[in-house]
Amino acid sequence: MDPVIAQIRQELDAHADPELRKSSQRFFKEEISCYGMKTATVVAIAKKYWKEIKDRPKTEIFVLCEELYRSGYIEESFIVSNWAHALSGRYEREDLAVFRRWIDTYITNWASCDGFCNHTLGDFIEQYPDSIDELKQWTRSENRWMRRAAAVSLIVPAKHGKFLEESIAIADLLLTDSDDMVQKGYGWLLKEASRKHTDEVFSYVIEHKKAMPRTALRYAIELMSQELRAEAMKKDG
Repeated sequence: MDPVIAQIRQELDAHADPELRKSSQRFFKEEISCYGMKTATVVAIAKKYWKEIKDRPKTEIFVLCEELYRSGYIEESFIVSNWAHALSGRYEREDLAVFRRWIDTYITNWASCDGFCNHTLGDFIEQYPDSIDELKQWTRSENRWMRRAAAVSLIVPAKHGKFLEESIAIADLLLTDSDDMVQKGYGWLLKEASRKHTDEVFSYVIEHKKAMPRTALRYAIELMSQELRAEAMKKDG
């Protein structure tokens, strides 16, 4: 084990709070492994050790990330999210294969999924927009977290008005997905897209509301006016 990983784990252990560990579980339907600490503490630890490793070759940093992921602890996955995003100036096209494997292999809850995809994948897609074709393929994965990743990777760009057409295309591919975590993921994407494109997202919701699960629909219209929300929620016939 790399000495940095050993130091990080020692520090995580020192901050572990059994009460927080117990209460953290209520945010997840699936069983999670966690030390039990506030996210701000984990981020501080991630930044502290980033200073020690940032000058290493990217491939070496990826190996460290994988070692953290393998523990299964949610806090260690948050450190990966922090480091992978800090590498954003150094992304290359082939890194997508690494990111895809990490999501498919190690991500097992919504917090690890969103923490990684919102920022790392969001930045990657902005650098390599044609990679959205790959996200579309993820919508067909048997892994619910890959399918959620297809949507939540566009959250940050969508919030700034980018990739509207592509966001709608991803929502289309996930429209009738039966998994509530996937429904919430693409509903959230539509919600963020609606910040700058209310009319387009509203039209999409109205056109597809018969097929769209109520969970996704509620997320999608959350930022709209009361009038538009009432219109979207109206039961037809």
